[in-house]
Amino acid sequence: MYEYFKGKLESLEPTQAVIDCGGVGYLLEITLNTYEALRKSDAAQVKLYAHLAVREDAQQLYGFYDLAEREMFRILINVNGVGNQTARVMLSSLTVDELRAAIQAQDVRKVQSVKGIGAKTAQRIVLELADKIGGVQGVQGVLGVQGAQVNPARDEAMTALLMLGFAKPAVEKLLMNNDWKNADGSPMTVEDIIKEGLRRL
Repeated sequence: MYEYFKGKLESLEPTQAVIDCGGVGYLLEITLNTYEALRKSDAAQVKLYAHLAVREDAQQLYGFYDLAEREMFRILINVNGVGNQTARVMLSSLTVDELRAAIQAQDVRKVQSVKGIGAKTAQRIVLELADKIGGVQGVQGVLGVQGAQVNPARDEAMTALLMLGFAKPAVEKLLMNNDWKNADGSPMTVEDIIKEGLRRL
């Protein structure tokens, strides 16, 4: 129904983006990889490839910075036990290329390292998708490139983790008990805090 949305980026959070297309604002759920790519883009004109998820009680739009990420998302949600939210967490914890490599290498442990993925689901993903994702290539590992002059806020990371479905007490305990600094003493980016949170929660 929707192929993509192209327009002005009105607002951006680690899990959501609003794009103004001809005076109509569309709210799209996004992955952390897409958030990082949008943060580096020209807000005056962005483009997100869309996926519409329809449930009995709601319709939800998901947006992806490139076609490879959307394709991987659609492949993942066709696996029994993997819903939209789980697929989004997977594509926030790993890049498309990292996930593709793990599946092709039958690295169940790598897939299972994503929060919410149990051993059986990880095995199912690897078995079912090993022959389906050979052509799914990400443009680049978006999260591997850190933007300049990033000043991440702990509450922004907290908001993102809560929106991803994690319990507030656990998120608050994790974020408040760490200073979130790199080895050289520089502050971690909000993306790194969220990724670390996804590993620890």
